[in-house]
Amino acid sequence: MDQGGGSANVVPLPRRPMPGSYGVPFISAVRDRLDFYYFQGQDKYFESRAERYGSTVVRINVPPGPFMARDPRVVALLDAKSFPVLFDVAKVEKRDVFTGTYMPSTSLTGGYRVCSYLDPSEPNHAKVKQLLFSLLASRKDAVVPAFRSNFAALLDTVESQLVSNGGKSDFTGLNDAASFEFIGEAYFGVRPSASSALGTGGPTKAAKWLLWQLAPLTTLGLPMIIEDPLLHTLPLPPVLVSSDYKALYAYFSAAASQALDTAESLGLSREEACHNLLFATVFNSYGGLKLLLPKILARVAEAGKKLHERLAAEIRNAVADAGGNVTPAALEKMELTRSVVWEALRLDPPVRFQYGRAKADLQIESHDASYAIKKGEMLFGYQPCATRDPRVFGPMAREFVGDRFVGEEGRKLLQYVYWSNGRETENPSVDNKQCPGKNLVVLVGRLLLVELFLRYDTFTAEVGTNVVITGVTKAATSVVPGTA
Repeated sequence: MDQGGGSANVVPLPRRPMPGSYGVPFISAVRDRLDFYYFQGQDKYFESRAERYGSTVVRINVPPGPFMARDPRVVALLDAKSFPVLFDVAKVEKRDVFTGTYMPSTSLTGGYRVCSYLDPSEPNHAKVKQLLFSLLASRKDAVVPAFRSNFAALLDTVESQLVSNGGKSDFTGLNDAASFEFIGEAYFGVRPSASSALGTGGPTKAAKWLLWQLAPLTTLGLPMIIEDPLLHTLPLPPVLVSSDYKALYAYFSAAASQALDTAESLGLSREEACHNLLFATVFNSYGGLKLLLPKILARVAEAGKKLHERLAAEIRNAVADAGGNVTPAALEKMELTRSVVWEALRLDPPVRFQYGRAKADLQIESHDASYAIKKGEMLFGYQPCATRDPRVFGPMAREFVGDRFVGEEGRKLLQYVYWSNGRETENPSVDNKQCPGKNLVVLVGRLLLVELFLRYDTFTAEVGTNVVITGVTKAATSVVPGTA
């Protein structure tokens, strides 16, 4: 049997029977779903079961359950040591498990199983992922100017809203629009709002299409008696978003023409490549930024003025040393800034769930014991439990520590940052399932902080369902003309 989930120990861990229970078929899965969404919430759902069974590797049900998912039973990996087996494609199969125990209809993706649902052993996985790598490489110089122009406009709007809207500006809502424009411009050189098929309605169409795929894992805050049967029991009909998807597809078909030429040279049809580019851009990239950037802003707002002062000093000094320009070399000097982004990704990963099906019998190790897994069993990881593991991150594991990853000792902890479906110390390739835009995401997070602290000394925000900026203190001087 293979050894999974961590490096070998000098003293072998004791082998123990797998704890946990799936309960009564159907009934327990529905009850557990209600716990997950309404009675306990995500964190408490997993933490309470680990506590109940005295193990961070445990058999449980995961949502959505009946009737959406055929089989809700998984082995949950809820610590930093067991979790990484989910990245090992020699041990786990990744075919059709991107969203877990259910898979949205391929009618939502033009009839194709897009790259996120492919196992690396499938031929088209390498072709599509290479296409994404080629796209990112070809557009690398466009990222910084595209971000700065779109988010400078966003902050202009924030300032005007603070004056006209009673001292409040909804960053989350503004980010939805700005991130959509930025991604289109950065990847393809064409802002989606310039497309006749989309206009300014792109973010709304994208959000609707995303909801149709993620509804089984989503709560909108509606009464349980309405929301649970509506979102979590049966799939939402794809026909209701077909016109939105066609409009998105029309934009990508025109804007991504160069990338589609590259796809043909890799052996992909233009149609299949376009559906994959749409998914990677809207679901993976835009969907991630919709979640990540407000979380970064929220964490930094709550951290307070002392962190703001340190970030402002680091960012302004690095930019000043680069002649007043935001260059790659300047960004690399911003060690605290990068640490803050990693810390936000550690605490609030955009994708919280990872899945994989065991390819063979294997042993999974937690910190305390070793457990037998049978071939074909579904493994599930709840990332916040793994990346807030106190056995790795100490007594402050649940707290935001902005400089956690600064210095040599701090960088040693990066191997336990898993947001990209891989370790932060590893790199994506055509042979694994790590996010191809891993480095881009960290860059964009840094650019958000750069824009904020070139312009402001400090800011305040209310953190709830949305992040609402309530005040800004403009920098007295600026190293970048037009940002003071």
